[in-house]
Amino acid sequence: MNQTKLLSELSENASLTQIQEYIQKVVELRGFNKQPVSETMLLLLEETGELAKAVRKAATNMSVDADKLHRYSSVESEAADVFFVLTALCNQMGINLFDALKEKEAQNCERNWSFER
Repeated sequence: MNQTKLLSELSENASLTQIQEYIQKVVELRGFNKQPVSETMLLLLEETGELAKAVRKAATNMSVDADKLHRYSSVESEAADVFFVLTALCNQMGINLFDALKEKEAQNCERNWSFER
């Protein structure tokens, strides 16, 4: 199966589990399923840095290199890259993101959140 067909089968209402399964299939199609966890983690850090740069460009008054402005991706594109690589990393480590999210949020429900500084 090719990636275009896989993508066409991914609906707007896909569950997190279905998205995680899609990403696993795409990683296999691209041949990255044999990549060590350490390399996937480094890629996640790289993609996170690219997201930070895109946010800086779009949402702050910080200066950017005008000569490279056309090379900066959108925040949406970089967020998607981070999500993809994070999900791929979780797949490598056998983590079900839905279960992990539910468990973590159950713990967070018990925390006392304060926004004062």
